[in-house]
Amino acid sequence: MKFGEAFREYLHGDQEKFLDKCSHVEYKRLKKVLKRCRRSSLGSQEVCRDSLEEQEEDRDQENRPDFNQFCQCQSCPVCDQMFFSELMKEVSDIAGCFNTKARRLLHLHVAKGMQGYVLWFRQCFRDDKLAMAEEGRMLMEYVTMNAIAIRKILKKYDKVHSSVNGNVFKSKMRAEHIELLQSPWLIELGALFLNINGVDGGRFSEFCGNFSCDLDASEPVMRLTLPNSVTIDYSLTCAICLDTVFNPYALSCGHLFCKSCACSAAFVPIFLGLKEATPDSKCSICREAGVYQNAVHMMELDLLLKQRCKENWKERMVAERALIVKQTKEYWDMQTKYAIGY
Repeated sequence: MKFGEAFREYLHGDQEKFLDKCSHVEYKRLKKVLKRCRRSSLGSQEVCRDSLEEQEEDRDQENRPDFNQFCQCQSCPVCDQMFFSELMKEVSDIAGCFNTKARRLLHLHVAKGMQGYVLWFRQCFRDDKLAMAEEGRMLMEYVTMNAIAIRKILKKYDKVHSSVNGNVFKSKMRAEHIELLQSPWLIELGALFLNINGVDGGRFSEFCGNFSCDLDASEPVMRLTLPNSVTIDYSLTCAICLDTVFNPYALSCGHLFCKSCACSAAFVPIFLGLKEATPDSKCSICREAGVYQNAVHMMELDLLLKQRCKENWKERMVAERALIVKQTKEYWDMQTKYAIGY
């Protein structure tokens, strides 16, 4: 079955009510735009060929450029105005919808205080884990199907125009932090599946089949398998301490760090948190500034590491607490000196 048919069946299948409240890629309409562009470009190729012959009359035969290179479409007025602007809006809406719904779902699973107590009590009367797993599966399918649609339509664009503008658009999505398969909330969703299913596997295996993790490898990873059998690995190694992330945070640029390492890079004490970082603080990997204020606390991922790497997690918790006590003492000693003058 072609992807266009599979995507249409997905949009009008069992999840139609769920998708009515969500944005999605207008795959069929964007393909029609490209078909119109292809038909209009066929006529212009004849003009290009005649123009090429006239320009090459006085040139040596050896120096004649290849026709395909000469006629490459570097910019297309129709697509520049409609295709990319429309696709960027759709991608932004999809990313916002997915992040919002994933954040709400994950908050329910790790809720604390009175809300956590109410949810725990409600589990005596209904199976919340099953409902969470089902909603998580729908979110997972939603983001992967749209991500595949975006990849295919960009590949189609480059094929029609003989250009690399599709890859440029992908780079723009990464720069604006809206690339769907690189969202930290997708990693959190995968960790939720693995946490619900347990270490030895359980009755939710069918929901978390797309996700797996290998924490014993030289470089710990979480692996996502897409419907087209393509796999994406998410590294769980902190680029600062070169160890498995502990109490992980994802910066706005998408890079994962231990909280203590990120605070150290931003020159703020751990107990004050990343929100106290200055706007000009930069990511240690990509050097992008202003990425600390909206960092995402990866609570599900931390819970996954706590359950599957118990000894290492306990050791690092003790070490981090000792560092927090030390930094807190130094901070308040300094504040006291500023206040009383000595």
